[in-house]
Amino acid sequence: MTNTLKNSFALIGAHLITNSEQHTGATALLVEHGRITAISTDTEIAALASAAGLPVRDAGGSTVTPGLFDSHTHPHWAVEVTRGVDLGGLSTVSELQRAVAEYAATLPQDAWVLGWNLEFEPFERSGVHGSLFDSAAGGRPFAAMFYDLHSGLANAAALAAAGVTSPPTFDDPSEVVTDEAGEMTGELREPSAYKLVFDAVPPRSHDAERDALRDMFRTLAAVGLTGGAIMDGKPHTVDLVEELEQRGELDHRLVIHHWHAVSDDDGAVARVIAAKDRRGQLWESDGIKLFSDGVIDTGTAWLHEADSCGDGRNAFWPDWNRFREVVRAYHDAGMVIATHAVGDFAVNRVLDTYAELPTHEGARQHSIEHLEVLADEDLEKLSGSGVTASMQPLHMQWREGDNSDNWAQRLGERAATGYRVRDVLDTGTRVTLGSDWPVAHYDPRIGMAWARGRSTPGVSGAPVFEPEQRLTGEEALLAYTLWPAEARGIADRGFLAPGAVADLTIWAGNPVTATPDELASLGVAATVVDGRFVHDRL
Repeated sequence: MTNTLKNSFALIGAHLITNSEQHTGATALLVEHGRITAISTDTEIAALASAAGLPVRDAGGSTVTPGLFDSHTHPHWAVEVTRGVDLGGLSTVSELQRAVAEYAATLPQDAWVLGWNLEFEPFERSGVHGSLFDSAAGGRPFAAMFYDLHSGLANAAALAAAGVTSPPTFDDPSEVVTDEAGEMTGELREPSAYKLVFDAVPPRSHDAERDALRDMFRTLAAVGLTGGAIMDGKPHTVDLVEELEQRGELDHRLVIHHWHAVSDDDGAVARVIAAKDRRGQLWESDGIKLFSDGVIDTGTAWLHEADSCGDGRNAFWPDWNRFREVVRAYHDAGMVIATHAVGDFAVNRVLDTYAELPTHEGARQHSIEHLEVLADEDLEKLSGSGVTASMQPLHMQWREGDNSDNWAQRLGERAATGYRVRDVLDTGTRVTLGSDWPVAHYDPRIGMAWARGRSTPGVSGAPVFEPEQRLTGEEALLAYTLWPAEARGIADRGFLAPGAVADLTIWAGNPVTATPDELASLGVAATVVDGRFVHDRL
């Protein structure tokens, strides 16, 4: 294909889900230089392609939808977090120790032993102690991340290598946990604490990190994702994405949200704002990500009423007025703000903060991320707020049908107020869906299946959680396509029509009419970003 035909082709023989009332019954589309220029019948599109000298591809009856967009993901962080052994699904300390020992045996004698995807339940009897893994790690530094990315675990060798000789204090609720004798246990709650250790892990080379991020985007493309909102951005993230695009190796359309830490001062805010207009063909970096609270499992979520352990009554910020100040600064600069709020009271307070913001010409909707538990009064406040609810129903995968899991035990009866995505949608609030990868799996098919079925897809007899909160097949698809684009004020994505960018997901079947069980394993024939096939099994 010559350069004049770059990112250009015709696709015929397709079932098109356009996310609009136009082009009903159309079976083909024409893409020129990365944009859709025509949608019509096979015959007409083939004729247009022939006249323009464009290649014609036959979809063979495949379903074509707008490209899937993950509204909450951490692909750059995942490149680092997933360097070690996956400890997910292991239910006892002995199983964890065995997995760590087997992995450690494959490493050089001077290497750190890293793990990720730890769950809390194995430590219910022993408590969370890094020393449990001293022998398995062979005396080397051991550090692992819990699945929620809000807690870490390190042994004494790792703490020493990181220079953590005594528990420091932080500006936020982060904590290097100590026992009754004042000795550090190795449990590291919230990012400020665990970053002390993980920042000491020997880094990859620049080229290795860049290539790993490239490969991560290609992995995401293989499951139908054409883009995502990165929720942990930093200048280095932007540098890597820019470099990949310059090398012709960026296969994802991205919105990068810079991570604002509680300890960031006015100078840090000014630096982020000064760089907000950095962008490329496939990426922009004018988003900001803040935290209002933590998570249910560690008692750091901000709740209307304390949980069963007496926790959950504190914000992430020692001074909530400071949160309001930085939100106002980013809003006035025209940035898109996403605020993590898991607890019901956190959602309530963030809504109040957003409601204080002045109206600016061209201002876009801000979002609240997670909204994991919601009281009725929070739903009432969401109604008419203009705020986007970015939710992840697949996080229910760690719940137990008998409510014996740590999350449900802490919440008690309030577990029934979890992941109220249907109720949120019924308030008129726009809902977008995402994975929070690597907290949960990046596959959007699994994410949509959970939103629709509220149960583990493909598992017969699996418990169904609050079935009245299920989304329809059409709603789940919209929450991964059109609604994220609309929420960000993007007028040329999320639908199929002339003028729209050619970001396409091509399916082996219909993702709307497939059952949730079928959807989780429905084949992805191809993924197209900006008119370029970045995954192709068509």
